[in-house]
Amino acid sequence: EVQLVESGGGLVQPGGSLRLSCGTSGFTVRQFCVGWFRQAPGKEREGVASIQSGGATTYYADSVKGRFAISEDNAKSTLQLEMNDLKPEDTAIYYCAANPICVPGKFGTVAGFRYWGQGTQVTVSS
Repeated sequence: EVQLVESGGGLVQPGGSLRLSCGTSGFTVRQFCVGWFRQAPGKEREGVASIQSGGATTYYADSVKGRFAISEDNAKSTLQLEMNDLKPEDTAIYYCAANPICVPGKFGTVAGFRYWGQGTQVTVSS
């Protein structure tokens, strides 16, 4: 059974950093398409960053390029999202997601991912 569990969310000041982790089970992370998404109140869930084959290919939303970094730790079967220079607009529930393959044209899109975690809240505020 594929399971995803996010952790690491919390309250951070603007300009600060936070690292999210996603513990997984039931699949091999390196062999799946995995990614991070976020959803702010009243907004659609959006792709933040996705990764394939341990970093062979990556996707970042324009809003987080240069600030966030996605990575896999295959030994620990975890997915990480390093977030730097956080801004109030980064406030959202963050979800990790996985799919057996990266679907062409849907890399970084909600429709391209079958399995989802429960989400972890990230709040950026002073």
